Amino acid sequence: MKARDTLASVVLCCFLFTGAFLLIPRCGQAAELAEVEQQVLSIANSCRDQVLQEFKEVLSSGLLTENQLFDTFYIPIPNTSPQKYSTQYDKVCDAKIRDILDKCLNADKHLVFVVAVDRNGYLPTHNTRYSMPLTSDSDYNTKNNRTKRIFNDRTGLAAAKNTEPFLLQKYARDTGKSFYDMSVPIFIDNKHWGAIRVGFDQ
Repeated sequence: MKARDTLASVVLCCFLFTGAFLLIPRCGQAAELAEVEQQVLSIANSCRDQVLQEFKEVLSSGLLTENQLFDTFYIPIPNTSPQKYSTQYDKVCDAKIRDILDKCLNADKHLVFVVAVDRNGYLPTHNTRYSMPLTSDSDYNTKNNRTKRIFNDRTGLAAAKNTEPFLLQKYARDTGKSFYDMSVPIFIDNKHWGAIRVGFDQ
């Protein structure tokens, strides 16, 4: 392969959308990332490996079937605003992966959140700090109880559906804050489940 063809395959594209969305698929070329971004990618990969191990143990133990873990029948949870949903596996995720997500979140001061989302952007289990008790205040809930929501905004879906080694984006959160989003895909027996998403400040 010619050098220019190799370069073209390494840097596929760079799209800048007005306002808040920066999509930079780089085919896993971590050497092109800034130091902070490389550290975040390392944490994301470690988190992915730990979550994947838990998923495999859940399947091998019979706690969940593969069909249950890939469940996309999202059942609305009554009286929640913003709307939340339950699945056949979200409570298992609460018990099995929240500690992993919290540990990874505390691994670096730049991190804002560390979560696992399915390929549609459904977030079954959030970090403890974003899983505070629900109130009647929708604005408070938006900022402090973000678990079990479907984040199918443009950034969220891009992260959830990406199958490249990593995806780096600029993320405008619905809380009014903007930061960066690093995601790495999760495959279970070569089947794309979703992604680990890590929000961070530079």
